[in-house]
Parts: sequence; structure tokens; C-alpha cells
Amino acid sequence: MNILVLGSGGREHSLAWAIKQNPKCDRLIVAPGNAGIATMAECADINILDGAAVATFCEENAIDFVVIGPEAPLAAGVGDALAGAGILAFGPSAEAARLEASKSFTKEVCDACKAPTAAWARFTVAGPAKDYIRAQGAPIVVKADGLAAGKGVVVAMTEAEALSAVDEMFAGAFGAAGAEVVIEEFMAGEEASFFVLCDGENVLPVGTAQDHKRVGDGDTGPNTGGMGAYSPAPVLTDEIAAQALEEIVKPTVAEMARRGTPFRGVLYAGLMIENGRARLVEYNVRFGDPECQVLMMRLGGQVLDLLLACAEGRLHEVAANWADDHALTVVMAANGYPGDYAKGTVIGGLDVLPEDSHHMVFHAGTAARDGHVVANGGRVLNVTARGATLSEARNRAYAMVDRIDWPEGFCRRDIGWRALK
Repeated sequence: MNILVLGSGGREHSLAWAIKQNPKCDRLIVAPGNAGIATMAECADINILDGAAVATFCEENAIDFVVIGPEAPLAAGVGDALAGAGILAFGPSAEAARLEASKSFTKEVCDACKAPTAAWARFTVAGPAKDYIRAQGAPIVVKADGLAAGKGVVVAMTEAEALSAVDEMFAGAFGAAGAEVVIEEFMAGEEASFFVLCDGENVLPVGTAQDHKRVGDGDTGPNTGGMGAYSPAPVLTDEIAAQALEEIVKPTVAEMARRGTPFRGVLYAGLMIENGRARLVEYNVRFGDPECQVLMMRLGGQVLDLLLACAEGRLHEVAANWADDHALTVVMAANGYPGDYAKGTVIGGLDVLPEDSHHMVFHAGTAARDGHVVANGGRVLNVTARGATLSEARNRAYAMVDRIDWPEGFCRRDIGWRALK
């Protein structure tokens, strides 16, 4: 098969790495890719938000299957364009992708199917939003309704912080994503991620993970796109996963089908777990980043078979086979992230690191320049390892981190602490 993966981050590097291990994969192209991806696959410079351009590229290159990595092409309808051209693709339609692209849409779906989630209200102007916050009190959660690259959420521990978040969002801090604001009840508990493939009718759980959103050790500092992750998530027990599947995921999939917009792809359910039960925090409609990296490490080459079965509507025929092990990834980011950071700094030491089924450095924001790998983003590397235990995976990952020569980068040193404490 000729396979095209859309995206340029660590998620797409790990997807490509897993897919390439499957003997069904003959030719692998990633668009646009990055310096790490370019060492294992062809990279193509196409506009991945332009569905017609992607479809034309697929026809010109005899692409059999497209895996859409990020949320932006999904929300832009690239999946719809490929379906219209008769090209098999993994990822939901633009209408189904509203489960991520609109917080209020997801809340409406949850209300319709009685999926447990936080109480909420939607606002289009600041005044009533502030009145609602004053009436509810803090802590409270303020969210930009649209896509904000994982950053449009403020968990406000004080009323003043919540009011300030409303002002920032309506002032354009998150662009069009903040044109509407959703305000939610604060949910106490421990958060974990549950990944479920859906073919419009059938569902197949493919793993659990926990990530670390805040930039600093001990979960301090501002939120980021994620500073590390590990799988499986001990807090998401088999019993809680079963409850989440029956009360949250399956009802959502049934409601989407009832609306005539069946969900086909991966549902990433962010869950808040308290007293042995899960409530939905939010959905994403693609693999998480950096959660995808630890899932791919544990799943390996079978990933292609699972994604194909999902896209072809035959999830009931397959099962995910897990090794009884653990994976952990450490994000190396550019100094200053998530604020201002420099690009173009040279990263050394990568060529001496192991690359095998237990050790991988997935590139998130890199480019090649004058024979060197250079930083080209905020989150730059995902240093990832597997082990028989989580502590073994952690030790292997940090041993690799310590061999990377990049003075302009940093990482958290406590990834996995919740499970290891």
C-alpha cells in the first residue's frame, strides 16, 4: 500500500514509525513532515488544509490510504474532500470533527445522550459571562469555544482570574476560537485520556494515557500542549474504562449516528476521575500529542491494521493486542516555551541514540539545515522509551535525554510522577 500521513509533529512521526513496521506499507509519504520524519519516509510540501490539493496529490501518487494527524485539516473538511474523491482516509468528517472544534457542540451532544460531564453555559459577549462567573464563584473553568491548539482553556482558581480570562478571550487572545466562550463547573479529581477507535457504529478501545500539561516540575507554571506522557494510565482502571465506554463514548457515537453525522476516526476522551467514576472533560477527534507517541510505542505495526479496519467500517473484526508493558515520553522544548522562544538552534547527539522498539526520539518541531538538526518550534523532541515497568521506561527515557546536546532546550524531570509517587 502507498500511505500518506498528514502532519509535521511528534504525533505524526510516531504514527509513521508504527505504520512503517507493517508489511502492508510499501511507500510512506508524510506531508509536510520534519527533519526526523525525513530520515524514515518521503516528505511532501503540500497544503494539508486544502482538501482538493491533498486529493490531487493522492491521485498523482497512487495513494491507497491517508491518515490525518492534526485537528486543523479535519475541521477544514479534508476528510470530506478525500471521501468525495473516493480515497480511503482515517479521520472524521468536518461535521463530526465539531466534537473537538466546538466545545458547546460537544456539550449539547452530551446533554442529548446523557453522558456525564460538567455543568456549563455558553456566552457570546463578556457581560453575561462575567455575571455567570460571579453567580457561580470559583474555582471555575473558562474555555474558548473553538480550536485554540490546546491552549484555550483557563482553570481559574479565583473569580478575578476567571473574569480576566473572559476579557482576554473576547479581546481576541485565541483569535476566532474565542468568539464564543463556554464556562464550566470545575471538576475535581485526576485527569486521564482514553482513546477509542470508532467506525460510525462499532467502538474499539486502543489505550489509556496521562499527560503533563504544565510547563514546570510538580505541575507548576502555565499550561502547554503537553510536556510528557505515559501509558497505561493507572488511574483509568478496567472498571472505570468500562464505565466511560458505556456511559460516555458509546452514547456519543450513537447520538452522532442519530444526527446523520456518524463519527469515524479516533475519539480521544479526556476524563476526570473521582471516586471511581469518570466524567467527560472534552473530546479530541485525533490522537493526542504527546499521548500518541506512547501509544504507538506500545502498539507498533498493528496500528495500520487497526486504522484500516476503522476507516473501512469493520472494527468488529479486529482487536488491539497489547504487550504487558509501559511507555513514557519526555518533551524537550525550546527555552522560553510556552512563551517566546528562539528557532534555529542546533541539536546535537541525536545520531548516537538507539532507535528500536524500546527507544525512539520522535521529532516534534525540527528542521534540517546545513547538515544539522535544528529546533523549529516550541515543543521540539519527544524522547520516548518502553519498559517492563513505568520506572524502567522513565529511566530509559531520561538516560536518552541526558545524551542530547542542546543547551537551548529544557524538559521536565518528573514525567510520570503521579503513577510513580
